[in-house]
Amino acid sequence: MKKTLIPLVLILITCLISTTFCTKAEQKDNFSFIFMTDVHLKPENNAPEGFKKAIAKINSLEPAFVISGGDQIDDALEQSYERADLLFNMYSEIVKNLEMPIYNVLGNHDIFGVYKRSGVDPAHPEFGKKMFEKRLNKKYYSFDHKSWHFIILDSIKPTSDDSYIGEIGPEQLGWLKGHLLALDKKVPVVIASHAAFHTIMPQIDNRFKYEKFTVQNAQEVLKLFKDHNLKFVLQGHVHNYEAIFSHGIWFISGGAVSANWWEGQLHGMEEGFVEFKITGEKFTWEYIDYNWEVPEKK
Repeated sequence: MKKTLIPLVLILITCLISTTFCTKAEQKDNFSFIFMTDVHLKPENNAPEGFKKAIAKINSLEPAFVISGGDQIDDALEQSYERADLLFNMYSEIVKNLEMPIYNVLGNHDIFGVYKRSGVDPAHPEFGKKMFEKRLNKKYYSFDHKSWHFIILDSIKPTSDDSYIGEIGPEQLGWLKGHLLALDKKVPVVIASHAAFHTIMPQIDNRFKYEKFTVQNAQEVLKLFKDHNLKFVLQGHVHNYEAIFSHGIWFISGGAVSANWWEGQLHGMEEGFVEFKITGEKFTWEYIDYNWEVPEKK
């Protein structure tokens, strides 16, 4: 009888060790992160209080990191240096309340002084996208978290007529091609862009022009990922929560922390952000309303 029990005990111990090891192996790539976008921070409309409330909610969810999808401030395009400086300083100070790293995406409203009515000299050392790069981070870059790879793109091209279009420029395309050549094709990849690769908003609201709110050369960019493991594209700019599935890729627009630019809902969308939960190569997401209410005007 003892001879029978010993192998049985060994088998049970082996199974227990194996199960524990496998569970830990499965869990090691599990994490969550937040995609928030279009904060449009300004002193008016109680926006700082609203943003602080969003950050408090994010901290309570304990994500590994946050991606901010552009238009951190409102606005630098047509403002004086003093106003743009105030807004970037305000944003930088408030995001210190986050208890995890933040990765910023360049938005159109984060570009300094390129509209002529701003009165800013193009020779200014922080003109255009330089202010964003000096205050926050690079225009485009990448980072890894566990077994996933994240690529942050600059999808805004200012034009000479005091406007802009959505586009990934030639220099950035060259960088992206070289970057993908060095990347293992099996690695799960996420793109974050301010302008949308796919969106239905121009069909809902004619203020959302395709050339300004979508990446004009999106097809060219996506072709670079043909043999890679691109899971989803995170998008801002349209202030709408969308999940579009096309050719094996999810295109997820993250609503807006500011909703209707701190004036309440936009097309029924509340102020909010998206929480992603990653389990190995599987993922789920949820739009989180952080329960901001526009204060009544006195």
